[in-house]
Amino acid sequence: MKARTIKKDKVNIITMGCSKNLVDSEVLLSQLKGNGIDARHESNARDNNIVIINTCGFIDNAKQESVNTILEYAAAKDKGLVDKVYVTGCLSQRYKDDLELEIPQVDAFFGTRDLPALLKKFKADYKHELVGERLLSHSAHYAYMKISEGCDRPCSFCAIPLMRGGHVSRPIEELVKEARHKAAQGTKELLLIAQDSTYYGLDLYKKRRLADLLNALADVAGIEWIRLHYAYPTGFPMDVLDVMAARENICNYLDIPLQHGSTEVLKTMRRGTSREKQEELIQTIRAKIPDIAIRTTLIAGHPGEGEKEFEEMVDFVQRMRFERLGVFTYSHEEDTHAHTLEDHVPAALKQERANRIMEVQEQISFELNQQKVGKTFKVLIDKKESGHFVGRTAYDSVEVDNEVLIDAGKFYCPVGDFVSVKITGATEFDLYGDVV
Repeated sequence: MKARTIKKDKVNIITMGCSKNLVDSEVLLSQLKGNGIDARHESNARDNNIVIINTCGFIDNAKQESVNTILEYAAAKDKGLVDKVYVTGCLSQRYKDDLELEIPQVDAFFGTRDLPALLKKFKADYKHELVGERLLSHSAHYAYMKISEGCDRPCSFCAIPLMRGGHVSRPIEELVKEARHKAAQGTKELLLIAQDSTYYGLDLYKKRRLADLLNALADVAGIEWIRLHYAYPTGFPMDVLDVMAARENICNYLDIPLQHGSTEVLKTMRRGTSREKQEELIQTIRAKIPDIAIRTTLIAGHPGEGEKEFEEMVDFVQRMRFERLGVFTYSHEEDTHAHTLEDHVPAALKQERANRIMEVQEQISFELNQQKVGKTFKVLIDKKESGHFVGRTAYDSVEVDNEVLIDAGKFYCPVGDFVSVKITGATEFDLYGDVV
């Protein structure tokens, strides 16, 4: 008589939302594997019997996508295709009670800081020796580095503090250790992320220490690019610009979400700044780092935005000529300050306004890209796709910015390597070039 074999669990982690969620999934993956559990990130093998969905709860579209994914795997569980479904992340943190009622097939819901509790479901322990060591879900040549968690800002439209809690910085020593570990694994680019990177250090060191952190990370051998994301404009630490100017491996790139170009709307948003102060900040940054690419994000249709305020934002974009820009339509999020205000701009008009901003930006981006034709840039190769090697300059971040396309029929570029590329053509959001 044959002994019955117990099928070993296989775990698939699905990630929704932003790069901060991706980091959390990579940490979870490392912890599971460190405990001897067979786990993968977004595996297509379909041989897993346990699914963990790391959700996003930021705006309506993201919430709906997360809910649809949970429902998809709940249905798979009903059909016997998976044994267990766990849900974690921002949506779960924010709507746990509602989700438990609506989707009972899910075995357990966890919040954004419940990793040890989630691991216990696998009879696994949180291994402190793995702090700073995480398995990347993509090519090793770049890595996101979360320098802090949570946010203390009072922005009217934002539900992040509800889901992620207050601001907590990670110690410089811990981040340097992580950078060294990544460099040893072949990482060449670090993308620093946080809910608010300019707040870094205030809780731990009683002063802003983002400049000190950048200096410490720039000293790590093997890290050739360091890229700064999500810098809140109010109280921006100017010593960061001095470090950026002095250190060659800190990219002349700054992601600084400004959200609007109307002082009245900025006031309603509770951003603690004005259009004039924002323009002055951008001018100061460009004066100190003339060769900088500034990325920003804006919101169309926030309460209080009439035609006059919207036109002010259009004018703001035209005047500032941002190198990189994205637009969200306003999402009326419960439990935020803005939810107490009237969501008076119809959805179609919000989208129309967002489209108009992007039309203005497309022209600016086209003109700026045309200026690159004939010039040679250091390019980091990310992937091969549709007959091209696809890379980025120091002025472009992963997935959100311009890409450099190199004809794979003419040139070979190893993924993860730097190559020199002469730009031969340009569109609004892509550059074309030859390896030199």
